[in-house]
Formats: sequence, C-alpha cells, structure tokens
Amino acid sequence: MSMPLESVPFSELLRQPAETAERLTRARAVRLRRRDAADLVLMSADRAAAEGEVVDLTARLLASVVRRDPTAVREVLPTVLPWVRFLPPEDVDQMADEFVATAEAAAAVGNTVAVSQLLSEWRHTAEIHADPDLHRILAAPSSDDFGPVAPPAGE
Repeated sequence: MSMPLESVPFSELLRQPAETAERLTRARAVRLRRRDAADLVLMSADRAAAEGEVVDLTARLLASVVRRDPTAVREVLPTVLPWVRFLPPEDVDQMADEFVATAEAAAAVGNTVAVSQLLSEWRHTAEIHADPDLHRILAAPSSDDFGPVAPPAGE
C-alpha cells in the first residue's frame, strides 16, 4: 500500500513550516497548492533519491528487455496504456521505440519530463485516430496558407 499524497495550501508551509514538514512522516509527499502558480511538491531528499533510483533502474531494465526481445513492450502497451489500441500498428511500433529510447535517456539525465511529453503527444495522436471525422479532416491534404499565427496569449 502506497503512502498518500497530502495537499495543503502553500501559505501553510509559510505559517507553520515545522508542522507542514512533519506531514512527511505520514505521507509520501506534500502537495503545496498555490493560487496563481503551479503547485509544488515537498518530499524528503532521501525519498526523492530513492524514487529517482527506481525510475533509473526501471528505464535501464526496460531498455535491456527490449534489446533482448523487441516485441516485449509492443505486446504489453495496450494493457498498460489502453488508448494505444487506437493507433495503427506502425505507430505502435514507432511509439514503443521512442518510449524506450526516451525513458532511457531521461533516466540518464534524471529528468522524466520528456517521457511525460512523449506520452501526451502519442495519447493525442490516438485521440485523433479514435475520431474518424477528426482524422479525415486532419489527414486531408491542404495547400492553403492560413497566414501568420498570433503568439499565444500571455507571451
């Protein structure tokens, strides 16, 4: 059974730092909710190091298994990520290759953001394949130039 992730307002950490840190004895980590910015997570350094070690080992183990049996990941992906079933077989192969390479590289640098981004991109691709009308529209050739694109709001 995994330890829960407690959630508290960021201001609680500022007002009661010792009590907020004490929560780490009961929780895996403490989510610090902020109103006008991204939430933060407070975790003990030992716990963060241990979780990093597990991620690194898992990525290296996965890469080793795939080198030995390239079909291993492809066969289990639909069980682990059910939305993969919407991808064409050649996309599943490409996704599996990219996932293993990205996971291994991300573990080597200690930053899994690239893996999360990769999964998000492939999930969106699966969503397009799951909707025949959307897929038809996006797959249709287009020679139109729709002009310059305005920068996103806030930039």
